[in-house]
Amino acid sequence: MATDGKVAGKDTRATPGSFGAGEARRGLATEPPRPPPVRAPESELDAPLSSKRMIVNLGPSHPAMHGVTRAVVELDGEMIVEMKLDIGFLHRGFEKSCENVTWTQVFPYTDRLNYVSSIMNNVGFALAVEKLCRLDVPERAKYLRVATSEIHRICDHLTLIAAMGMELGAMTVFLYCIEARDHLWDRLAELCGARLTSNYARIGGVARDAPDGWVEKTVRSLERTRELLDEVDGLLTRNRIFMDRTIGTGPVTREDAIDLGFTGPCLRASGVPYDIRKAAPYLVYDRLDFDVPVGSNGDNFDRYLMRVEECRQSMRILEQCWKQMEPGEIVVADFKYALPPKPLVYGTIEGVMAHFKLIMEGIKVPAGEAYSYTEAANGELGFYVVSDGGGRPYKLGLRAPGWPMLAALPHMTKGYLLSDLVPTFDSINMIGGEVEQ
Repeated sequence: MATDGKVAGKDTRATPGSFGAGEARRGLATEPPRPPPVRAPESELDAPLSSKRMIVNLGPSHPAMHGVTRAVVELDGEMIVEMKLDIGFLHRGFEKSCENVTWTQVFPYTDRLNYVSSIMNNVGFALAVEKLCRLDVPERAKYLRVATSEIHRICDHLTLIAAMGMELGAMTVFLYCIEARDHLWDRLAELCGARLTSNYARIGGVARDAPDGWVEKTVRSLERTRELLDEVDGLLTRNRIFMDRTIGTGPVTREDAIDLGFTGPCLRASGVPYDIRKAAPYLVYDRLDFDVPVGSNGDNFDRYLMRVEECRQSMRILEQCWKQMEPGEIVVADFKYALPPKPLVYGTIEGVMAHFKLIMEGIKVPAGEAYSYTEAANGELGFYVVSDGGGRPYKLGLRAPGWPMLAALPHMTKGYLLSDLVPTFDSINMIGGEVEQ
């Protein structure tokens, strides 16, 4: 549609069965004269053009929607008027799948919730089952759970910063964050054998102890991560383009954040100092000294700053873990819940029987129900478990951290430009594996 207010003159473009302008017309009759073009009055030329709202599909293949989410956006020019969300197309059936396997076999399924910080999902589920069993895990296992969770928190936040920077044009930021994340993933691979899907926690402890020299290598990786994070901070935090694209966009007030069910960094960015590690400490968080960063405006810039500062606080936690962690057992010595050591399995009938029963029938969790919640990278991760006394969950429910923020995305973007949707969607860190589970 033309928007310059001019009326087109004579069309000299060639059409089927006609000659272009200036071409000789051999053997054809002379074309009859055409009337001169009619020009609209000046008053009509100055009048605004009629317009209507446009419906645009963003996703699920649009890069900014990260491959699984679809946003049906109604636009008035470039302004978002309405938005409807289709949360995704993964349809993993996590909760029902967990009801068909043993309690221990649930762990690989939890890996695939937030696959960027999978150990945090392992720990959250383990704590829920241990609450039903009234199990207290060994001290070293607690510190290993906290340490690996905080490493994965840094990895998760680095992923958000990388995506947010790249999708606003800062490719260098993406490369720095991914390098830092890879250093940490290398350490996790040495510990549990996998970079993403860790399967590290167990009912009553963890799967394996840290190998020799692992702590020292992790300290060096964290030093490099801190250097790269400082570089990213210098590139983005005072960058005029990044500030213009994030300050004042996607704001959520303190009251709205509470009403919408926000938790985690998005809630704290809106000015609510709520962190489960402080409000309801679990494992050894009550022995660790760290700060809870809080924002004031609740916009995309504050949500970015939350991630940067929380990475630094996680490094503080890890430094204290290395100092406080002592040698010891990594899993409970009760063979009703933990597999017996291989020498017992190979050398005693009791060990063989315990191993067989746990593998084939699963842990017998006392009948009852429990809800356990932890501070995952994106907020409150809750597991509701119900046991009928058998070896498999009778019912399992998940409280995904990212769901309330994704549900609030229309509220956060209405009245803002279409281009503001990109940093806003990045700042809530939607992970399809947990939201569309």
